[in-house]
Amino acid sequence: MAKKKNKSAGSQLTNTETRGIGAKFKEFAEFLEQSKVEMKKVVWPTQKETIQTCTAVLVLVVVMSIFLGVVDLGLSKFVEAILS
Repeated sequence: MAKKKNKSAGSQLTNTETRGIGAKFKEFAEFLEQSKVEMKKVVWPTQKETIQTCTAVLVLVVVMSIFLGVVDLGLSKFVEAILS
């Protein structure tokens, strides 16, 4: 869970800055523990799902590359015809 910072009007330093480096290490260790807990909640895709998704992306990239290449070639010929 996120911690609320103390926001008093006259204070220039946060609690972490006034407590020193030991507090920073403690907060970092707590961050790592919380990250570990969150990573356990992640639902990773199966190998089959990953392969299907990668294949779909690669096919889309190839199709879009061909389409944009044809459009570029067509526009190039059009501009060349106008200028000559």
